[in-house]
Amino acid sequence: MNFKSEQEAFWAGDFGRDYIQRNQSKELLASNINFFSKALKQARELNSCVEFGANIGMNLKALKLLYPNLSLSGVEINKTAAKELEIAIGKEQVFQGSILDYPTKTTKDLSIIKGVLIHINPELLSAVYQKLYAASSNYILIAEYYNPSPVSINYRGHKDRLFKRDFAGEMLEKFPDLKLVDYGFSYRKDPAFPQDDITWFLLKK
Repeated sequence: MNFKSEQEAFWAGDFGRDYIQRNQSKELLASNINFFSKALKQARELNSCVEFGANIGMNLKALKLLYPNLSLSGVEINKTAAKELEIAIGKEQVFQGSILDYPTKTTKDLSIIKGVLIHINPELLSAVYQKLYAASSNYILIAEYYNPSPVSINYRGHKDRLFKRDFAGEMLEKFPDLKLVDYGFSYRKDPAFPQDDITWFLLKK
């Protein structure tokens, strides 16, 4: 695979495989169910969704429990994770490759990205925003580390692998027809359902 950035190669390789082992607990699934029940509270008539950077499908599994009739699709760059994702949601529903190569020929009611934009090369963000927008017929859920201005953070000893900024604000500016429906914050020290310190934004076309 021809990667478009060092960040893509990073997640497609050993680090991406190691991430799988750290993120598949029953506790995480419970936290994800709690997270999506709040983040999607204002969304209506969800019948299909696509997640960009789905890994092994922990977010999609939570969504399926909340919305049993939801049709699931996922995009994942790491081959090992994509194989497990295929088991979870079906091989035909998985696109193994870069988000930037995902064909947005059909739209879903909801496009999701959670903890992924922070790892995208900033020069490629605009193209990823376009994919998120084009893949959705109605709602877009962005859940990432927030900062009012762009900053680069050391990530597990690696430089230029984590970037914080106002991703949702940039999308609202890029696509004037998008409207902010809801937003909130999840805290890593929540005593019942901890997540990363994620700020989420629900946008609607």
